[in-house]
Amino acid sequence: MACAIESHRSTLRLATLGFLTGFVGFLGTLYWVVPTMKTYGGLPAWVAAGVGVLMSAYLAIYPALFGVLLGWAVRRFGAGGVWLAPWLWVATEWLRANTLLQFPWALLGSSQASVLPVAQLASVGGVYGLSALVALVSTAAATLALGQRRVDRIAAVGVGMVLLAVVGLGMVRLNASTLTTAGRPLRVGLIQGNIDQDSKWDARYRDVIVNRYLALSRQALSDGAQLVIWPESSTPFYFDAESVMAAPIRRLAAETNTPFLVGTDELVPARNGSPDRYYNAASLLGGDGRTRATYRKMMLVPFGEYVPMKRLLFFVGPLVEAVSDFTAGVDPLVFDSDGRRFSVAICYEAVSPGISRAFVRGGSQLLATITNDAWFGRTSAGYQHFEQAGLRAIEEGRYVVRAANTGISGAIDPYGRVIEKTELFVPLALTVDVRLLDERTIYSRVGDVVAWAGVVLAAFVAVTAGRRRR
Repeated sequence: MACAIESHRSTLRLATLGFLTGFVGFLGTLYWVVPTMKTYGGLPAWVAAGVGVLMSAYLAIYPALFGVLLGWAVRRFGAGGVWLAPWLWVATEWLRANTLLQFPWALLGSSQASVLPVAQLASVGGVYGLSALVALVSTAAATLALGQRRVDRIAAVGVGMVLLAVVGLGMVRLNASTLTTAGRPLRVGLIQGNIDQDSKWDARYRDVIVNRYLALSRQALSDGAQLVIWPESSTPFYFDAESVMAAPIRRLAAETNTPFLVGTDELVPARNGSPDRYYNAASLLGGDGRTRATYRKMMLVPFGEYVPMKRLLFFVGPLVEAVSDFTAGVDPLVFDSDGRRFSVAICYEAVSPGISRAFVRGGSQLLATITNDAWFGRTSAGYQHFEQAGLRAIEEGRYVVRAANTGISGAIDPYGRVIEKTELFVPLALTVDVRLLDERTIYSRVGDVVAWAGVVLAAFVAVTAGRRRR
């Protein structure tokens, strides 16, 4: 940003500085990609490191684009153009989240997930609104440090007042907490199986795995659970295709008259010349033990559930063989269990604001998320994942319940406050009390207007800058 204010900088210089800043930032934030690729992707250490570097380099393109756009804005509109930074930043974040790899992990606004008074802004502007606020404060700091204009000092004071207003209104919202007494109560059992990734698909451990989940489920049921949720891909078999293995689970649901939400891989056999298709799915069992509906994951993990650009990335052959070639679902299904409507985001989907919003638009009263974060080990990835799920609670005004194979499992209220959460790598059953809510937040109704405004403004800057050069 400082270099953009100095408008004589060349476009290449601005792009380079933006790229380097983003590259270093993503390397530090996503360092866990390398051990994950090495341990579970079967790649040699040097190849895994190469994949991590390439991924960070790709993601750094977006900060590079921001640097260029901001430089053009300053050249086109003078020193005051730097105040367009928040809009240009959210435009590039939106592009990162919705193009090519579709990677909304660690958006700038996510940094405020634990700063609850500030995070309440997400109920109005979503995570992109938070990103814009952080960028706005950074802009004010940069102009104060480098600018000499009186108008910039006045604008910086205005930004301080905006920040104080956001914090004040956030505290008012937190103190009111009207959503915590609305709606119908529901007791949910979250099952954390803590199954080692290496033994998950080993046929010798199938019965052990299923029996562990059944035992933990009985603990949750004895604690009054009215809905039991198993993590992502928790069954070491295709649930609806292998009736013998699924029978004990169906029987427990029927004996206790309790719905179960079970994460499982789904196989759709080949027909009419088409190949077999695999889905990362979640099936809802009714109180009679029968499958009522199945949700298929819509947003797949790049380099986890599919390998993008396989022909270009020919050197990651072992990774291509290790990664399951899943098919993406297309329907944001909302489950209905005796009038209780809830949805499930599977793993990576919890970082996408658009998917949770689609669920709530479809009538979801409770946001569930299931995941298998065993891939991440004890790195910061699991903690990052949990915090980003908390922002979905604020954005949509819904309780979020999370069942994770190795943790972190837990529940978050509609204001982003953690009700309960587990430790990593401990098998347990956690029972939490939440509420089924119908009221919708402003963000849920209007969506990503902040990001769209940024995209429109970025396009305007690019077009007008191009005309001026000609």
